[in-house]
Formats: sequence, C-alpha cells, structure tokens
Amino acid sequence: MSAIAIESVQTRRFWGLAAVGALVLGAGLVGAWMMEHHGHVITGMTNEIVWGTPHVFAIFLIVAASGVLNVASVGTVFGQAAYKPSARLSGLLCVALLTGGLMVLMLDLGRPERLVVAATHYNFTSVFAWNVFLYTGMFALVALYLWTLMERRMYRYSRPAGIAAFIWRIVLTTGTGSIFAFLVARQAYASAVLAPLFIAMSLAWGTAVFLLAEAGLNAWRGTRPAPEFQRRVAKLLGVFVAAVLYFVVVYHLTNLYFAKQVAFERFILLDGGIFPALFWLGYVLLGSAVPLLLVWRPAATSRALLGAAALVVVGAFAQLYVFIIGGQAFPLEIFPGYEVTSAFRDGEIAGYAPSVWEVLLGVGGVAAAFLIVVVGVQVLDFLPDETPAGVRGS
Repeated sequence: MSAIAIESVQTRRFWGLAAVGALVLGAGLVGAWMMEHHGHVITGMTNEIVWGTPHVFAIFLIVAASGVLNVASVGTVFGQAAYKPSARLSGLLCVALLTGGLMVLMLDLGRPERLVVAATHYNFTSVFAWNVFLYTGMFALVALYLWTLMERRMYRYSRPAGIAAFIWRIVLTTGTGSIFAFLVARQAYASAVLAPLFIAMSLAWGTAVFLLAEAGLNAWRGTRPAPEFQRRVAKLLGVFVAAVLYFVVVYHLTNLYFAKQVAFERFILLDGGIFPALFWLGYVLLGSAVPLLLVWRPAATSRALLGAAALVVVGAFAQLYVFIIGGQAFPLEIFPGYEVTSAFRDGEIAGYAPSVWEVLLGVGGVAAAFLIVVVGVQVLDFLPDETPAGVRGS
C-alpha cells in the first residue's frame, strides 16, 4: 500500500473517531444539562452520598492524568533513552485526562457557572482551594514541558521542565488524596495512608492508560508498537499494581487496629453487599491478581499485556466505587457507644443507585479526553516516529 493511500485511510479513521468521540461527549453534556436543569434529585445522590458516580470517573481521570506522565518522567528525568520518543504522547495524555476529569467535576457542581467564584475567592484552610492551584499549575508545567520537547531550540530545557512536572504531579496527587485524608466527617477517610496510596494508584492507573492508548493509536495509524518497549512499560505496571495492593492492605489493617473502625471494615470487606463483591472480585482478583500474573508471566504476549492494562482500569473503577460510594454509605459514628436515631436516618446505611445521567456525564469526561488525544495526534507530532506497517518492506 502506498504512503498516499495509507494517509487517506488514516484521515477517514480520524473523522470517524472524532465523530464517535463528539457523539459520546454530546451525550455527556446532555446528562450534565439534565442534572443542572432538574437538580440532583434525578440522580442517585442523596444528603448522605453527595459524591456519586461522576466523582468516580473524575477522580480516576485526574489521578491517571498524573500517572500517565510516568513514561515522560522515566525518559527525561531518569535518562532512560527507550522512553524518550514517547514522552510527547505521555504529556498529551496527561493534559487530556486532566481536562476530562475537571470537566466532570465542574459540571457535577450543579451551578458550574459559579466556577468563577471558586477561581477568585480562596479559603486557604481548605484543601479544595489548594487543588485549584495544583490543577492549573499542572496544565502550565506540562504545556511548558511539551514545548521543550517539540521545539528544537528549547530542547536543552526539557530536563528541568520534566523535573518540575515530575515534582508537581507528585504534589498534585498528594493533594487529591488529601481531599479524603483530611476529611474527618467520614470514617472511611481521615487516614495519612491515603496520600501515598493515591500516589501509587496514579502510577499504576496512568501506566495502564498509556499502554492502552499507545496500542489504540498504533492501530489507528497503522504502525506496530515496539515489543521490547511495551514489555518494559508492562513490567513497570506490575510493580505499581503491587505497590497499590500493598498500600490498600496497610490502609485496611490500620483501620482494623482501631476498635472504632472495625464495624466499617466489616461493612466494606464482608457485609456491605455490592461493596465487598466489588472489592474482592473487581479490585483484588480482576484488578490486581490477574494483571500481575499476566504481566510477570514469562514471554507474555502483547495481547496479554494489554489485557492486564485493561483489567487494571476495571479494578481502578471498582476500587474507587468502593472507596468513594462505600465510604459515604457507612454512617458516621458521632457518639461512640451510643445509639443515635433521628428523622435524618442517622446511623443507617445509605442506599445509592447511579442514574443514567450520572453515567453519561462520567463517560462524557472520558470522551473529552479521547477527543483531545485524537485531535492532538492528528494535528501535531505527538507520536514516536514509526514506519507504517503497510509500508515496511515495500
């Protein structure tokens, strides 16, 4: 196949992918409009569970945005030459995922037009105010980093820019974890373990997203991924998945050490209905154990490595659903040793069932990130220089 024919096929694929992404994004915006117009009464969220399914999507996208810079950091900051060609794609994915996650958060506020208030009035005793600066700083630093990578005259500054982005993303993920770690109004949270847990989760989820995105883009562009590089990244993924599993074990053992947390741990791990099922089957088995077996199996195929990455993403959503929704569903024990009853269902397990509008908004954030990547790759030189598979040998 000639280069001109391949370019024509790629262009048609681009418009097809862009159309699908725009359609899904439009559905997400419809979900956001319905929630804004009718109120959160049409969702599954209640006075007890104020962070619903959109927050599961948003936190995943924001945390993965930090971790997807792993490839760029390993190449630029730690000097591993094999990773440097993919640094630009790594940076693009970071910007795209962060944009999609913040879009979901802003549209779930109920009054997104009041974002200007949050951007101009700061309460520096709130970790939420800190994150306004962390998110905007992340955009600025990654944009600067990408400039140094794509402009030949600026390339000599790529390592300082990469180091700054690396440090900032660790701080950003610490801030995201601290949103929960500093929250004492829920027994599931208020733990110092959450900050390093979120850092580990970002490393694992971002690496999994990179593997899947790279494979998808290679299929679109008609190029073949370098098997050795894919195996390198997959090995990193295995290390990060094991680290997340370690911190999750530490988190639950820490809770079990305190008598006041035993009832909550029993709820999450044994008696909580959907939450123990998602935790043990969704996160521990499918999201951790199976990917580790696939990644560390000798002579693992490319399909197995991509399957492991996909399962890590599935496990991430299961883990976040248990952590965010389950953490709110369990009642806060305000007066230990006493039974509390009132008209506001104090002391009762809160019910929650996500509505279609919540799911649409969350998927819309993913579609926004998808569109940014597709358009970015089509317009600018974000992909490593590869020869199309159909041209090789011609």
